[in-house]
Amino acid sequence: MKLYVIRHGESETNLKNVYSGWMDVALTEKGFEDAKGAQKLLSGIQFDKIYTSDLMRAKKTAETAIPGCVYEETPLLREINVGNLAGKPANIAHIKNLDFTPYNGENCEMVRARLQRFLDALNVNEHQNVAVFSHAGCLREILNLLLETTIPGKSLICQNCTVAIFDHNGERWRLHSWINP
Repeated sequence: MKLYVIRHGESETNLKNVYSGWMDVALTEKGFEDAKGAQKLLSGIQFDKIYTSDLMRAKKTAETAIPGCVYEETPLLREINVGNLAGKPANIAHIKNLDFTPYNGENCEMVRARLQRFLDALNVNEHQNVAVFSHAGCLREILNLLLETTIPGKSLICQNCTVAIFDHNGERWRLHSWINP
């Protein structure tokens, strides 16, 4: 199985540099252009299954990157919940270890557990190609979960519409490609 994990295109909150978390925000014009760039990378691939976060920015990216696609949306693929900081200026520096629990949000362990439930439900023998449209934090955590490691977020460049491709060889997951637009 090949698993393609795609970050959504630029959203209004990305543009304004404010926390979005579980806020449902639209893509910008550039966000739709980002998704069209992902379309070029994904064209010609026959996806057996497509999943998206249930947030609009991920769904619109999927619809643009794979025109006419049918997808299953799930809240398991949502970005980290930033709680009361949603819509406020982003300042990751003052958030220790991406722990938003003091703000009625989530921490990384909570996000990992949610994403692990999603990954556990994937049957690697059932599908050849699966696409997942989600968020930067989820893409990083999926990388860590599949590779059974912890790569600090600051060590990865994860732009809007980054495409990460993972390959399951029957025994384990491997990172095939990490493509920043």
